[in-house]
Amino acid sequence: MKKTLTVVDATSLIIGIVIGVGIFKAPSLVALHTGNPILFFAVWLAGGAVSLIGALCYAELATAYPHPGGDYHYLTLALGKKPAFLFAWARMTVMQTGSIAMLAFILGDYLSQVVPLGAYSSSIYAAASVAVLTAVNAAGIKEGRAAQNLLTLAIVAGMLFIIAGGLFFASPLPSGAPPSTPFRPLPGLTMVFVLLTYGGWNEAAYISAELKDLRKNMVRSLIWSISIITFLYMLINATYWKILGMHGMASSNAVAYDVMARITGSGGATLVSLLVAVSALSSMNGVIITGSRTNYALGKEFTLFRSLGSWKRDAATPVRALVVQGVISLLLVLLGTVTMRGFVTMVEFTAPVFWFFFFLTTLSLIVLRSRDPEAARPFRAPLYPVTPILFCCVCLFMLISSIQYTGIGALAGAALLCAGLPFFMISKYHSVQER
Repeated sequence: MKKTLTVVDATSLIIGIVIGVGIFKAPSLVALHTGNPILFFAVWLAGGAVSLIGALCYAELATAYPHPGGDYHYLTLALGKKPAFLFAWARMTVMQTGSIAMLAFILGDYLSQVVPLGAYSSSIYAAASVAVLTAVNAAGIKEGRAAQNLLTLAIVAGMLFIIAGGLFFASPLPSGAPPSTPFRPLPGLTMVFVLLTYGGWNEAAYISAELKDLRKNMVRSLIWSISIITFLYMLINATYWKILGMHGMASSNAVAYDVMARITGSGGATLVSLLVAVSALSSMNGVIITGSRTNYALGKEFTLFRSLGSWKRDAATPVRALVVQGVISLLLVLLGTVTMRGFVTMVEFTAPVFWFFFFLTTLSLIVLRSRDPEAARPFRAPLYPVTPILFCCVCLFMLISSIQYTGIGALAGAALLCAGLPFFMISKYHSVQER
């Protein structure tokens, strides 16, 4: 593996993954469950602070133990092969592939508003986007990196257009109208939506082995990206609030569309649809890049999955791992099509498993500090052990909240996670037989 990625590439990747469709939907839900402008902006600022705390923990792990497997590698060192294998299995079958399918359905939903393709328009767009982005990244990291940088630039430009138009040119809604939706203050549920909107910065761990000057650039890319994301989120929420007010946001089903309608009139629908589609593409591309690295690590560690552990040198990318990830994502697109609840099905499927392993990875930092105190740590999480303990508490809170929210969907994701146990035993037996 070659160190081909710069701090700009890493920052672009993180921003592209994090700034997804959430910021065009979550603010209305946050407004509904806060009901107060001060609290509304405070929770968005708190979301950035919590993400930064988590990033500082990940920065120590990524610089001390750089590896394309990211969390998989940290879990192996701290907790052993079984939880690490289950993480890689879950990432291959539930978390990353589920996220790719979820974003693909959002892309399909919005593009279908611009150019409908019939009864299964959303699914057609979803499947096509998975296939095309997988092919682009299989062609090489340069192509995947270029696509990511371009998509991230388009997202930021689109958000700045909404911010500038809303803050300086659009008129706010007339005040005095009776609220159509009563506020329902629920601070705990509010943070679930906020932190989901900030989610994805941890994907930087999967490019640690490919990042130039890892010691400096990992920390820089995490701090820069989260700072930029928080700044943009605060600005665009200020735009929503200025134009719609708290009641307007709370009663809006498409807050970005409603703001754009005040800026550009009827043409706002198409602009918002295209912006959301670009956001989904950007997040998908970033998740495809980082997700394939875990599959690669799985193939390097377990002989049963050996075919995933090949690295195409000239393209500087794990092509087979990308292809397998793409196939599973397409199967999940098919599942979402059959259930007729594509996006919702994928959210319920992925969230609890994701936060469970987020907790275990943060716990790994504490274990490795105790077990391996002599290891070189170019960066140390400040205020240790308060920082990782605090973030572990956040992860547990999000795990419990996501289980309460998803219900049966959580059971499906957990069932597939448990299905990895027989594969672990077979793989372990297979390794013994080879010896």
